[in-house]
Amino acid sequence: MKSIMADLKILRSNPKRFVKETKNWISAASGSLLYIIPLLLIFATMKAFATGNLLGIFVNAGGYAAFLLAAQLLRRGLKAEIVYREKRVASVPKWPLKGMASIIVAITTFSVAWLGAHNSFMVSAAFGAGAFLGMILCYGLDPSKQKTVAGNHGYTIEEISSTIEAAESVILSIENANNRIRNLEFNTRIDRICETARTILDELEANPSAIRRTRKFLIVYLESTNKVTTGYANTHLQAETPELEQNFRSLLDNIENVFKEQKEKLLQEDLFDLDVQIEVLAKQLKHEGIV
Repeated sequence: MKSIMADLKILRSNPKRFVKETKNWISAASGSLLYIIPLLLIFATMKAFATGNLLGIFVNAGGYAAFLLAAQLLRRGLKAEIVYREKRVASVPKWPLKGMASIIVAITTFSVAWLGAHNSFMVSAAFGAGAFLGMILCYGLDPSKQKTVAGNHGYTIEEISSTIEAAESVILSIENANNRIRNLEFNTRIDRICETARTILDELEANPSAIRRTRKFLIVYLESTNKVTTGYANTHLQAETPELEQNFRSLLDNIENVFKEQKEKLLQEDLFDLDVQIEVLAKQLKHEGIV
């Protein structure tokens, strides 16, 4: 029930995040067939036990384990592919997980057909080839081309990707803390802050030359917002006071306004004003005991 309520809250306050999580859930479920098919091998293993067929026991039990391994690799590969397709700047996945899963399924199908079902070598090979082809047709190949943007920005794909991924991780932490705050006003305002932060990340993907300025922005603003939001989420239920609520509201006022200003400055490439504003906010947050 709590999970359903959390999903409804995400849908109401942040539809984009809800859609993204739904895509991840669908991708995870799409490889579930590889968990179902091997169930037949359990009965084959039990039959081999009953008849004392040692080779059958090893082949069928091993095939079951291999199919489960392939299912895990496929699920992770599908998730990695979704992340890759959603980004404008991305490296190819480190491991070709879908391809590895396809190979495991092909070899396992061949082995079970040949050693377990006692088909001829050629017939078993045909089963294995068919399984491999079926995996490719159903799930496709792993991404093989890096995605980047044109321009002499002087940054590698790894640098751009690591900066964006680190920022997304902080935004997710803020959203998770926001889910624990029982105040609709604060929920809405924190969602706006996160949406502004993602707009800045979109600009970074389109214009990697902004990495230097964006890194400073993320270190000062996004990390500080994470600390403030997480701290309030951890304490407000145990020690809710009007003073605590007002202090948090004032901080949100400041953070939300500065986020909007800095988004505009980043888009306008106003380097001097941006650096000055960062220093001013850094001092204010330090005075408040946040950084």
